[in-house]
Amino acid sequence: MSSLVVVGFPSVAEADQVRRQLVEIQKEELIALEDAVVVEAEPDGKVRLHQSLNLTKAGALGGGFWGTLVGLLFLNPLLGAAVGVGLGAASGSLSDLGINDNFMREVGQTLPPGSAALCLLLRDATPDRLIERLRVHAPHAKLLRTNLSHTDEDRLRQMLEQASKQAQALRLS
Repeated sequence: MSSLVVVGFPSVAEADQVRRQLVEIQKEELIALEDAVVVEAEPDGKVRLHQSLNLTKAGALGGGFWGTLVGLLFLNPLLGAAVGVGLGAASGSLSDLGINDNFMREVGQTLPPGSAALCLLLRDATPDRLIERLRVHAPHAKLLRTNLSHTDEDRLRQMLEQASKQAQALRLS
């Protein structure tokens, strides 16, 4: 079962930095991300979603491959590729994999202008080691929402608070 975790940050830059760091940490198998999206509350009140996976581009690549293959069968690979890219891009832009976009827009409407949230859909994680690696961001991070059990959520909140205190102590020394 996947877990949804939403963490608030004072800026888009910091939320995006944490997302990039999580992608790197995923290579070490400390976390398994299904989706990671930065939700930006712009100063004018608009909400912008910064997706980690461009579905239109992914669809175009897949469509181009299959279109070329079909085109080869009918002796017109260029036409097949062009049609495949167009159809793949259209289907990719209409797909909504991972975290529901409407939910993330609702989260964005609750954020203060100029701030951001990082929405994570986790398949698996090692919270202790993960928090340790992300400690530098802990003073600014705030757990906004999760579908974890109450026990796991309390444990995650405690770890974030502990990491925040440790990060502040390191800054003072």
